[in-house]
Amino acid sequence: MENTVLIINIELPYVNSLKGRRKYINSIKDILKNKNISVLDISSEYSHEAKIACSFLSLGLSQSKEKIVHIEDLLYSKFPELEIEVEVE
Repeated sequence: MENTVLIINIELPYVNSLKGRRKYINSIKDILKNKNISVLDISSEYSHEAKIACSFLSLGLSQSKEKIVHIEDLLYSKFPELEIEVEVE
């Protein structure tokens, strides 16, 4: 079993309020939770950026890499207006 931890850094250049920030963050969290990924918002309350920690189990390193690519593709396709960077811890 492989435990993978990701940190997703999100730039929110067009968001001007915490309410707008929460809208994006909650949407991202819901999408990832539906993919059986544990999610935690670890960012500060600054409205123009966010940081999300994710964790999931996989059967091996290759399956883990596939899931990371799937997560990146999913986020880039659903939120093309955001700048998203995925870091593997």
